[in-house]
Amino acid sequence: MRPTTMQAVQLTGHGGLDRLVIRDDVPVPDPAPGEVLIEVTACGMNNTDVWVREGAYGTETDAASVSTWRRGRSTLTFPRIQGTDTVGMIAAVGDGVSEHRLGERVMVDFSIYNRPEGDEHLADIDYIGHGRDGGYAEYMTVPAENAHTVDTDLDDAQLATFCCAYLTAEHMLDRVRLEAGERVLITGASGGVGSGLIQLVRARGAIPYAVTSAGKQDAILALGAEGVVLRDDGDLVAAVDGMTGGAPIDVVADLVAGPLFNDLLRILRPEGRYTTSGAIAGPVVQLDLRTMYLKHLQLHGSSQGTRTAFRRLVHYIEAGTIRPLLHATYPLSAFHRAQEAFMAKRFIGNLVVVPDTKWERYGAPYGA
Repeated sequence: MRPTTMQAVQLTGHGGLDRLVIRDDVPVPDPAPGEVLIEVTACGMNNTDVWVREGAYGTETDAASVSTWRRGRSTLTFPRIQGTDTVGMIAAVGDGVSEHRLGERVMVDFSIYNRPEGDEHLADIDYIGHGRDGGYAEYMTVPAENAHTVDTDLDDAQLATFCCAYLTAEHMLDRVRLEAGERVLITGASGGVGSGLIQLVRARGAIPYAVTSAGKQDAILALGAEGVVLRDDGDLVAAVDGMTGGAPIDVVADLVAGPLFNDLLRILRPEGRYTTSGAIAGPVVQLDLRTMYLKHLQLHGSSQGTRTAFRRLVHYIEAGTIRPLLHATYPLSAFHRAQEAFMAKRFIGNLVVVPDTKWERYGAPYGA
């Protein structure tokens, strides 16, 4: 018999880590018709949850204002349980869902599509952990279609490193229609999305190059990057040209922006494509429109991904085409320390939190 209350981390408002409250008396949700209840075993961390907590998305008219991911159309209410990258077991089903699904180990597609199957437009997309409660808890409910079985020997914490970061990365490559043999420059290459991009670019037969910080070069090369330059090491344009031996860059996949933005457009070949899903070094940039129009550049914004991209991601996992980069696991009761470590960005890959009731199964030391 499942409990009536659970451990969960509730976001109580925009602000610092103090707005994340760990509670042991949150009601266990019941699955509505068409939904399943998942007993959570692992949930990965992501930048979007941090930015939503901080209210760091601004508005189109005031970049510094406190605003959540959906800006003026927010579906976020408080308290909210965040957490997108959820893995667990189906513990109950709502009306209309087969009981044969009970006991399935699933990875959650975190997107709330708001459109029927076959409609791949993302203009009104939302996500689990924002528009409804997510996986930083012992239990969560999701639409049954969002709970996917994955045929893999990876453990739950490893599987929880993929969803948000790799789906975001895959959609970025969809947006620029990446083709085999093309060269891609990836900024922020040591993070979850960046490290996913390296592997997914290789999966398409293209060639990834990386921009990262000192001390991470060897790990990035081992992951599959063709070459690496340091973000703060002098003239980025010249460094990239030297790295490629003068070969052109077809696509820039940018997660950093800030002062790098204009140089990244300079690096692109004529008719090259730029895609971004984040701006960790600063979202407000200077753009010389002459660089864009004289070079016939394409600029693509990207966020989350489609159902098709998610199914492709599952295929890559099952085929072993991509591998998890699990840096550390933390018990859910140490969530604040986990998010501090995540924000410090001194690792490659991702961090995962595990409900305290499931912690012993990993046999991992605290934060390792």
